[in-house]
Amino acid sequence: MENYSFKVTAEQDRMRLDKLLPAIREDWTRSKIQVWIKDGLVKVNGREVKPNHALKENDEITIGVPEPEPLEIVPEDLGLEIVWEDGDVLVVNKPRGMVVHPAAGHATGTLVNGLMHHCTDLSGINGVLRPGIVHRIDKDTTGLLGVAKNDRAHVSLAAQLAEKSVTRKYTALVHGNIDHDKGTIDAPIGRDPKDRQKMTVIDGGKSAVTHFTVTERFGDFTLIECRLETGRTHQIRVHMKYIGHPLAGDPKYGPRNTIEFGGQVLHAGVLGFVHPATGEYMEFEAPLPADFTELLEKLRSDR
Repeated sequence: MENYSFKVTAEQDRMRLDKLLPAIREDWTRSKIQVWIKDGLVKVNGREVKPNHALKENDEITIGVPEPEPLEIVPEDLGLEIVWEDGDVLVVNKPRGMVVHPAAGHATGTLVNGLMHHCTDLSGINGVLRPGIVHRIDKDTTGLLGVAKNDRAHVSLAAQLAEKSVTRKYTALVHGNIDHDKGTIDAPIGRDPKDRQKMTVIDGGKSAVTHFTVTERFGDFTLIECRLETGRTHQIRVHMKYIGHPLAGDPKYGPRNTIEFGGQVLHAGVLGFVHPATGEYMEFEAPLPADFTELLEKLRSDR
């Protein structure tokens, strides 16, 4: 068990206990905090309190965080669409709604569960929960993901990502009419201090660069191709919101009256890298999924 201690600041005065703690650590969810409080693991000034306890400046909060229970990865036949595979790398076309790796609340049905069923030779550099995973795409983003099948391949792909030499192109539908044909968004991204479940453009954040080109306009919406120079969490979603054109269907960064799509309208369509063993540049392309294509056809007919 790990022990933590915090003092309530003037800015945190009158905040509820179960709202403050998730804002301090992104991996401390509100539901998890409430269980810890119920189990007597969280105390304010040495005594047990309720989740809705109103804090006061200079209150001392102590927490005993239990050791996480190990997750067992169960191989599952998820019918993964394998675009390319050899002894070093694997490229998969991830469907919408699939989480990349297991975590609390997502122990099964993830890409990793499917990969473990498909093959056993995956890189172990990122640990047992993320075997072979070099980079990620969001749950509701479709498209191409590269997977390392051994540690040598993992080191090579990770280095190419760090050197910004991996080709990553996305197709996105955004709100509004972008009035210029292309642009570059160079704005640092970090955790949103007002909502720890979100990312935002913020001073002191990590460098993030997105290049975009307009491919089609629909009046209220614009279809764009984005090329990533960096790979920050939610980068395209955050950057497009930052310039006033959030992704259509995005439940986290989009407007309240966005379209119903089951998530952001975003597809990782092109992935290119130098093969770790042969040194040959390889590029793969995945066509837009059917629901994305159908949405575009509807917008064209309404135009």
